Formats: sequence, C-alpha cells, structure tokens
Amino acid sequence: MAPPTVTDMPRPTDPAPPPVSAYGQVLSPAALDAVPDCGGGESFALMVLGHSMAPEFLEGEIIIIEPEGLAQDGSYVLAWQQDEWTFRQLLRAGAGWLLHPLNPAFADAPLEDMSAVRGVIIQKALPGRRRASKHYR
Repeated sequence: MAPPTVTDMPRPTDPAPPPVSAYGQVLSPAALDAVPDCGGGESFALMVLGHSMAPEFLEGEIIIIEPEGLAQDGSYVLAWQQDEWTFRQLLRAGAGWLLHPLNPAFADAPLEDMSAVRGVIIQKALPGRRRASKHYR
C-alpha cells in the first residue's frame, strides 16, 4: 500500500466527519443527543503534581478518584477550592472541616462546606510498577 499523499489528506475546508457509534453507524443529531457522556459517578485517574502530599503521594504517581465515594475524617479527597483543584486529606476541625496537606511545608485550608469535595481517592499507583499500587477506603 502506498503512503498517503497530500491530495489524500483532508483539506481544512472539508466538513468534519459525522459522529459514528461504536458499531460504525453514523449518528443523527437527535441520536447524538441521546448518547451518554462520561457520567459523574465514574471513577477517573489523575497524576500527582507537586509535593504537598509527600511522603504518602509522590509526584508522578497516578491516583484514582471515585466522585461518589464517601468522604470521611481522614479520607484523601479531591476538592475545588479557591478556583483550582486540590488534593488533600480531609480532617475534622471542631465543628467544621479542613483540607490538610501531608507535607508540613504547606498550610491547612479550612472548608466552608463539604460541597467543595468532589471525590475520594481510592487507589494510587506508580506507572510501570504494579506492586507499588495501594488501595484506600
């Protein structure tokens, strides 16, 4: 088979290909609206950046977040605070809650309410090292 030539490539003026289902069927606009997107309750993965959660969580590790997980005192959580996502340990502080970094070089942050918590970390893994995996619940 010959390699594609410039004329075989789509031109910027060509319309985008129509959406296709997993079975290769072209989806109409009405059918496209009925296709579910990634649900809010599905677990997802993120990579740890920074050192605020060291020594338990190291930069480059992958964490698995369960959006509908039970957040309780001591859980590791993903929270939306001060217009950014943050990953901290959730701790009870008197009548309220705070987000606690494990690295003492970082400060605790009080939570106004639990609506900022968007998921619970249920697992961590180091890419390429299956035995380095650890589960949380």
